[in-house]
Amino acid sequence: MVLNNSLTMSHEYALKVLHSNAIAIDATAGNGYDTLFLANHCKSVYSFDIQQTAIEHTRELLLKNNISNVELILDSHERLNQYVTHQVDCVMFNLGYLPGGSHQISTNYKSTIIALKQAMKLLGKNGLIIIVIYQGQDSGFLEKEKILSFLTTISESKFIVMKYNFCNQSNHPPILAIIEKK
Repeated sequence: MVLNNSLTMSHEYALKVLHSNAIAIDATAGNGYDTLFLANHCKSVYSFDIQQTAIEHTRELLLKNNISNVELILDSHERLNQYVTHQVDCVMFNLGYLPGGSHQISTNYKSTIIALKQAMKLLGKNGLIIIVIYQGQDSGFLEKEKILSFLTTISESKFIVMKYNFCNQSNHPPILAIIEKK
């Protein structure tokens, strides 16, 4: 297939800005796969999650792959500017709930929008914020609407915003949104 899913596309776009001296943020560590991906292509990665289980899963994955250039942070992405104060090249958000975890614990649009605003301030020229929006769970539909609405308010003189989604697939496939700093 030529057209890839949103998660695969998120990695393909990230590779366009990642390099050996890049600094990246995984705003939603989850089970650690985006953190591992970033760590394999960057100098350093800050990886956030509000769940201890997610941090533990990520730590185990990193240890298994001999990765040591990641700082794991048990905190909300809405406080990322308290941990990261310098310019970054890429920030990844994988919204929704922890795969295999409780559906009662998930990202929410309020903290995500706060985090997006902070990430936009930290982003270097031509840097990317990559957001995979899962819209199938209970709170996911509201989060999707609020995030997509927020994206339309971003200054076009400072950023380029793109939305990539499939329009003929069932079960509410994830939407990919990307913010690039001019």
